[in-house]
Amino acid sequence: MSAARVVQPPANLSGSLLAALGALGFATLGIWGKLASHVGLNPFAALSWRFLIVAAVLLPFTWRDVTWQARFQMVKVGLLYGLATTCYFSALTRISAGTTSLLNYLAPAVVILIGFALGRKPTTGQLFSVVLAAAGLLLIVGLPSPADHDRTGLLLGALTAVTYALYLLANEHLLRGQPPLAATAYTTLTAGLYFTGYALATHQYQVPSETEHWGIVLGMAFIATLVPVPALFSAIQRLGAASTSLIATLEPLFAVLLAALILGEPLRPSLMIGGVLILVGAVLAQRLGLR
Repeated sequence: MSAARVVQPPANLSGSLLAALGALGFATLGIWGKLASHVGLNPFAALSWRFLIVAAVLLPFTWRDVTWQARFQMVKVGLLYGLATTCYFSALTRISAGTTSLLNYLAPAVVILIGFALGRKPTTGQLFSVVLAAAGLLLIVGLPSPADHDRTGLLLGALTAVTYALYLLANEHLLRGQPPLAATAYTTLTAGLYFTGYALATHQYQVPSETEHWGIVLGMAFIATLVPVPALFSAIQRLGAASTSLIATLEPLFAVLLAALILGEPLRPSLMIGGVLILVGAVLAQRLGLR
């Protein structure tokens, strides 16, 4: 009798589910960030501890799995992620959270534009997915408020999209074929050291001293990093950076839903319409197998 054949899900489906899981995990960061501000925990210090804890958990099990050349590539990816996160949190201090999120999720369009510059012509379906995702984001986070006139803040928000797009593309091209957990270990180690240095240089370093501090740091490390980062790496290997970035636009939808569920923030009618548009764009990206 022959052994039963294990049926593997299509790469597009499994990649899309992993990208959605990554979006859900990253969506909790806003919750942790708000809780951190309530208990007096500096966000850049929290980021330092977040990444170093994940690296400490994974490195003992993964350090032998990659070559030194692969480690060097992972350091590059980790630095790009650190730069993107720095731009994002710095923009938040100058412009509204909604506008910052809106600018951040220009990343799918930036990925496509960079791909076009490198000779990868976008398809009609790919462009349509970007339009749907952008329209959905506008409905969810809203248009920029009249107060969002800080040019430095707007520039930092735009740089967030560019650096995050570069991070996704670097992930696709530099880490192709690398074990997701090993990639997570070395990129988070790099990001952790980066944010430790940044926090020290800007006099923002802080050792968590209360139970609430450690609860938030551990939540950021395990729920918002250890789950979504490997999921994102795996999704990029299956779908490519363009499709993964489109499906990742589910993150603000998840963030609003989580804020309503956990923090009691109100839901607006436009949320449902925006959510449908983002979901349609994500499904279209998955069905067409856009890379």
